Amino acid sequence: MLAQTRSLLDDKLRTLPKHPLKTLRRGALAMARKETPLLTQLVVIRRCNLTCGYCNEYDDYSDPVPKEVLFERIDHLAELGNLILTLTGGEPFLHPDLHEIVKRAVDHGMIVTSISNAYPLTKRRIEQMNDAGLTLLQVSVDNIEPNEVSQKSWSKIKKRLMGLQEHAKFKVNINAVLGSSPPKQTRELIDEIRSLGFYMTVGLLHDHTGQIDPGLIGDILPEFYEEMRQLCNKSFFHQFGEGWEQKMLRDGKAPWKCRAGARYLYVDEHGIVNYCSQRRGEPGIPILEYTRGDLMREYDSPKGCETNCTIACVRRASSLDEWRGQDGVPVPMKPATPPDDGRVHLPVG
Repeated sequence: MLAQTRSLLDDKLRTLPKHPLKTLRRGALAMARKETPLLTQLVVIRRCNLTCGYCNEYDDYSDPVPKEVLFERIDHLAELGNLILTLTGGEPFLHPDLHEIVKRAVDHGMIVTSISNAYPLTKRRIEQMNDAGLTLLQVSVDNIEPNEVSQKSWSKIKKRLMGLQEHAKFKVNINAVLGSSPPKQTRELIDEIRSLGFYMTVGLLHDHTGQIDPGLIGDILPEFYEEMRQLCNKSFFHQFGEGWEQKMLRDGKAPWKCRAGARYLYVDEHGIVNYCSQRRGEPGIPILEYTRGDLMREYDSPKGCETNCTIACVRRASSLDEWRGQDGVPVPMKPATPPDDGRVHLPVG
């Protein structure tokens, strides 16, 4: 019994941020002031080591964003009061200074997470993240074996996940994108993921406009999503903003109040603030020039694409303010331009 209690205590301590008092103060201010970002996704490198068929959020040539440039962006986000910072790409673990970037944000009191396909993970990189104060790593595992949709496969990264299980002091969430493999293989994959004991979520594949794409699941997606959802083990953060998925699958729409550009920021490799990975160039302001006035304007502005949106991370960051009004001028939507290669996107929340 004592050993079990000690294990539970150790598990709780692993979830605490490195500077809990700073983080608590930052969190309290973020809750009190609506013109404060709750979640920022910061692209640290656009290059990726994989070429998954559903993704156009990468290239195969870009250099890492210099850490000094990222430090400036992080420092400004800290001044704006940002609470959670997610380091993303491309594949962020291709950035050689990722641990220093994590530490910079952690020292400000931010909760820092990252997203990875796990291929570049080694014991050394895991220990660097431990020392830097990473809170959570999300790894996408989409199928048992690589296919034309995704190369993020159980057979390729199982050893990396076992390494995380053994060495990581931060939490790990495994996300499976429904549509990346047929139903039978997806069930096999979920069984394998559950055996690791990590947090686990499932996401919905979407196209270049952010709309649902059933992929390899087909017409049974609504009931299959519900089956897989019942097997999830979600972290506290991932429980925010739940419920829209079932409504979307049932009715084809799930209206909400999007706070992109305010509660949620997507800062690309050029340092430009975007509503999300799907609506780049809007509002199109450099993060170093972003002000509280910009945050207030975007907080109050409907974006026009909310009803059919499946971008889970934006919905999650906006969910705490659903009870508040949104009386600003709607933002005119630019015509959606599909990627040249016809690829679709992955929800990265």
